[in-house]
Amino acid sequence: MQEYYSRHPRFYHAVDCIIFGFSGGELSLLLLKRKFDPGKGEWSLMGGFVQEGESMDNAAKRVLSELTGLTNVYMEQVGSFGEVDRDPGERVISTAYYALININNYDRQLVEEHNAYWVKIDEVPTLLFDHQQMVDQARQMMKTQAATKPIGFNLLPELFTLTQLQSLYEAINGEPMDKRNFRKRVAEMDYIEKTKLIDKTSSKRGASLYKFNQEDYKKSLKFKL
Repeated sequence: MQEYYSRHPRFYHAVDCIIFGFSGGELSLLLLKRKFDPGKGEWSLMGGFVQEGESMDNAAKRVLSELTGLTNVYMEQVGSFGEVDRDPGERVISTAYYALININNYDRQLVEEHNAYWVKIDEVPTLLFDHQQMVDQARQMMKTQAATKPIGFNLLPELFTLTQLQSLYEAINGEPMDKRNFRKRVAEMDYIEKTKLIDKTSSKRGASLYKFNQEDYKKSLKFKL
């Protein structure tokens, strides 16, 4: 059996993390200014190699934690990228994951040490290797999933206004939404819970604050089944 495996070439396997944040009505990406070759000085996603005895999912979680200090973050596998010449250093096959984090909740010191910066999604510079392809596929996947699952709440603070929620979904979909229709849909979602708190940062009158109720969402799924 060992002879069977030894007859075949071995490759490096990496993971790359596409980390999305949301602020000021816009999506942003957390990107690195690389400190090493290949591609020193260029922009890239945060990545790393899968280690001995480590699954791809765990490798992605580790890489994300090393950059942001966060654990238990929403992550989804986007796909694998394996063009022969995608990495000029060695033959590397990479599996990409996208992650959604609260842009105000991460370890800023770690991010600074990795030479990482938030960049608005519409201002992303030229990226290393095939990282732009990864980002494009992740955005499309996120858009599709956000239409049927409440994944967007991972990008919001615990308490949010309906205006913030609408801005988020407009950013994810890349197009404006009718305010009346949007609020009608929200009113039908029992798991979006109105609180007694008011946000007065944008006006004297203020706006009601809402929160996502995970337990009510789980109950709604059971009811549908």
